[in-house]
Amino acid sequence: MKKKTEKRQQRDELRREYDMTKLKGGVRGKYVARYRSGTNLVLLSPDVAEYFPDEQSVNTALRWLIRVAKGRLRGAR
Repeated sequence: MKKKTEKRQQRDELRREYDMTKLKGGVRGKYVARYRSGTNLVLLSPDVAEYFPDEQSVNTALRWLIRVAKGRLRGAR
């Protein structure tokens, strides 16, 4: 004997906590080209991000840190 399946009503609603005014203007697939090209996206913590206004400053700081670390590793041997 087959059980009757209930047809659930599909609701086209968002939860109460979503603010529709903040959801406007989104673009689907905005970063897909970067993702496919192998770009690594990293989320900085707010306290760290306030010291870096853009991606170039983050990259510069990290490259400097790499040079410093390599220099210290060579000198420690």
